[in-house]
Amino acid sequence: MNQAIPEKLGIIAGRGAYPRLLAEGARKQGVRQVVAVAFHGETDPVIEKAADQVVWLHVGQLEAMLEAFRQHGVVQAVMAGQITPSNLFHVRLDVRALAILARLKDRNARTIFGAIGDELHAIGVELLPAYRFMEDTMPAPGLLSRRAPTERERLDIELGLQAAKATSALEIGQTVVVKEGVILAVEAFEGTDETMLRAGKLGGAGAVVVKVARQGHDMRYDIPVVGLRTMAVLKKIKAAVLAMEARRTILLEREQIIEAADKQNLAFIAVEVEDKKNKSGSN
Repeated sequence: MNQAIPEKLGIIAGRGAYPRLLAEGARKQGVRQVVAVAFHGETDPVIEKAADQVVWLHVGQLEAMLEAFRQHGVVQAVMAGQITPSNLFHVRLDVRALAILARLKDRNARTIFGAIGDELHAIGVELLPAYRFMEDTMPAPGLLSRRAPTERERLDIELGLQAAKATSALEIGQTVVVKEGVILAVEAFEGTDETMLRAGKLGGAGAVVVKVARQGHDMRYDIPVVGLRTMAVLKKIKAAVLAMEARRTILLEREQIIEAADKQNLAFIAVEVEDKKNKSGSN
């Protein structure tokens, strides 16, 4: 399906390589101008080289972010990269951010980012899917590494998928770590890296890490991402397998990641997962 390429794109830039790679992907597809809102202590300064304009803010300055897009004439934007979860409890929110939080009964990725999307819409900015301009980074089902999972590891993958879909539907998290039929850790607010480290302390080497998108996931934000930092943590805990959901997980710097997996003798696989809510709902 052909989608119109905007002349100008706004990027809400979080941690890691994702914002830079998205900016580069947007340029390759024909976007002429990239305006990034970056966050002190979170966004990699390399974004300065990838974007035409960068507005540096502190996390929690929602009004300033909206004003930056207004001033630069941005009408389409993408959220790219996470904010360190613990920082969300240690930031000074502006009046507008406080107001939207006060309206939320439950505070999780879906409700918070959804509310930010509503604020963007109110000023005429369309929030595009987070995978926009990154479509070729979402692998189809299949083995990505040289080593395939063993039969025992495949059983752990199945258990992890069941658990991850159940917990993500409750807005708890997208990652589950399993070893020999035992669920070692379920991602909560701490994020994927801390979840894996916790599992490593509990179960030692040989864990199976499963990462999925939640059922009915709003693909405009909080899409599961696997990057080189993920691989570094997997190496640290001596994990045996990483299973990611095919077509709904972004794989950054694919060649380097697969090379790292093979060096670690990690079985790395993209798996098909049925999303009942998306299947029965509208596109």
